[in-house]
Amino acid sequence: MRGSRGTPARRPRMLLVTHHYPPENGAPQRRWDTLTPRLMEAGVDVAVLTPPPHYPSGQLQDAHGAHRPGSVARGRHGERVVRTRFRPHGPDLLSRTRDQAVAAASAVTLGLKHFRQSGERPDVVVGTVPGIPSMFAAWVLARAFRARLVIEMRDAWPDLIEPSGVLDARRSLTARLLAGSRALVHRAVTRLQARADAVVTTTETFAQVLLERGVRRVAVVRNGTSFQPLTSDDAADLPQGDPPSAGARPLRAVYAGTVGRAQDLQSVVRAAAQVARRGLPLDVRIVGAGARVPFLEELVAELGAPVTFVGHVPPGDVRRYYAWADTVVVSLRDWKPLEWTVPSKLYEVMASGAYATACVAGEAAALVQRSGAGSVVPPGDVDALTELWSGWAAAGEVPDADPRAASWVARNADDDVLADRYLELLRELTGSGETAA
Repeated sequence: MRGSRGTPARRPRMLLVTHHYPPENGAPQRRWDTLTPRLMEAGVDVAVLTPPPHYPSGQLQDAHGAHRPGSVARGRHGERVVRTRFRPHGPDLLSRTRDQAVAAASAVTLGLKHFRQSGERPDVVVGTVPGIPSMFAAWVLARAFRARLVIEMRDAWPDLIEPSGVLDARRSLTARLLAGSRALVHRAVTRLQARADAVVTTTETFAQVLLERGVRRVAVVRNGTSFQPLTSDDAADLPQGDPPSAGARPLRAVYAGTVGRAQDLQSVVRAAAQVARRGLPLDVRIVGAGARVPFLEELVAELGAPVTFVGHVPPGDVRRYYAWADTVVVSLRDWKPLEWTVPSKLYEVMASGAYATACVAGEAAALVQRSGAGSVVPPGDVDALTELWSGWAAAGEVPDADPRAASWVARNADDDVLADRYLELLRELTGSGETAA
């Protein structure tokens, strides 16, 4: 694009305020690790305000100078990354919320310091959720810089505030005081969504909810995946530890991802125990880390469930477990707002060609059923999951996933496709038409 007098147009500038960013590993981090280079290649200057890497442990993972609070460095894609302050935290949600608030306040301070010059001011400020405080920091900065504001809702906030327990009144005096402001927080988030120049959601269902609440512009940019179909090479180095058996090989099920409250893995553990009590061979692996691991370990010991905790593994090793498994579990709790979401893990499973055990409802359940990606079980329905797995274990086989599932991902959740949609939104907001090369 060229200016009105034939000079090259200035590259549009985007400032991202996020609590999760590489080199951390997780769904939000991966989203921006794929979007950032594509936006920059299309002519967008990207800058980021984010805490030092401390997910999921809550403790500083890398004391390298480029990751320390207050540092300014180039990310691996050439983006400018300013590291905010953070608060070390434990696994509880209230502690994590305090950390998010500290990082958001620091983002405002450092944002005003580093981006106030005319040559640095952003045209668009994007605030991502989680965590919720990031969206308010983005709002302050957008107003200060007279920039367009985009709020990115990866999950159905503020509706998840109550079921998630972020403001759980039973935990402490501080939490009880916070619980009294739950309705106020809900209203504040909803008002900010309505005032944003655009809200980005990852599902059509939540987009419709927001439109009905008066949000003026909603864009759907799904979570993406670069996961490729499994091949015979992935089965060459399989996890060890199948329990010895004189009979048939156990039915193998794996869950790989965050082990938190929203994933409802206690239902998976209880179903596994019931299958085992029927005398049917079953081997379940839970791959990943999270706040609920200690609770689930106790539940496994109490019930004698055939469940093994693998812990965190490098992203590349997830393929080994998918190849090892007969079915891959995708699970969410039976919270109403989660019916408006599609876990990013589901796209990965669909792209792999593995057969999903989908303990989900709403849009995610409909997607699995339409695409033939797997079998759907109502969230939290232990008996239904027990019957499903018992049938497969007794038959000694699991259905094959329909190839339509991987094809759907290629059309709708490919990283290049999603970057194009984000770029189109930025062009509309800035009126830039073609971005500068």
